[in-house]
Amino acid sequence: MSLTRLMTRGLRKAADVIDRTMDGKATRNGDDHGAVLDEYATGMPSAQNAVDALPGWNHALPDHVGAMAGIGAFYNDPRIIWAIEQFGSVEGRKILELGPLEAAHTYLLERSGAGTIHSIEANKLSFLRCLVVKELLCLEHAKFFLGDFTDWLDQRQDHYDFIIASGVLYHMQDPVRLLELIAQKTDAFYLWTHYANDDAMPVGDPRRQAFVGPAQTQERHGMKVRFHKRSYHGAWRNKAFCGGMHDLHCWMEKDDILSIIKALGFADIRIAHDEPAHPNGPSFSVFARRTVG
Repeated sequence: MSLTRLMTRGLRKAADVIDRTMDGKATRNGDDHGAVLDEYATGMPSAQNAVDALPGWNHALPDHVGAMAGIGAFYNDPRIIWAIEQFGSVEGRKILELGPLEAAHTYLLERSGAGTIHSIEANKLSFLRCLVVKELLCLEHAKFFLGDFTDWLDQRQDHYDFIIASGVLYHMQDPVRLLELIAQKTDAFYLWTHYANDDAMPVGDPRRQAFVGPAQTQERHGMKVRFHKRSYHGAWRNKAFCGGMHDLHCWMEKDDILSIIKALGFADIRIAHDEPAHPNGPSFSVFARRTVG
């Protein structure tokens, strides 16, 4: 018997087994081939169906959407409101958002009048959740892209009026490189980030458990910068994970962050939301603008 005939007979037998198995399940369930396949939504189309199609939500949706997602009400985040106040009106402005996660800040930026928003997300599930939010909140000025925002900053020719980098710096393997790339593309940016601080997190503080080894010092922009390496320790297995794309990443110290920003030409530097006792580690907001003339 030829190999082709053997393969054909084998495939037919396998198909018969599958058919008998499916028939048995349908009969046992009393459904007689009426079972709905797992990847289909039943009932009236709704916002909740769209949310439930994707696991791992972190952010809540505005009440008017009528759907339950995550618990964080970042669609009205006071940090982003503060950032916009420092920048001034974003009406008609071109904005780059790094790591939108689930588009809550994107919604706030569009609601504030932004003309164009490019939002770059590397996490595949987060990107899809952003698309769901874009549909549910009718975002018209935001465009979401899936990929590495460092490559976007490095390779695109776009210049932005304002860059939002909330919750991304401390997930980078080389956070100074990210600040350098941001400085090449804008004259004003906002970041919210965690930072390392031995006084706020002394030895024995449970928030230090993610750190890996001693801090490493590098010469950057004529100054000694300390990098504190950390690991996610498997947290990325959770569908709600919202960290970076590499397990090992580095936190900087607050003074080093500010010194690098100043060295990159940003003289107008404003600080807010400094929380040394933040449950995930010390954190603060920075608005920076390059002054001209």
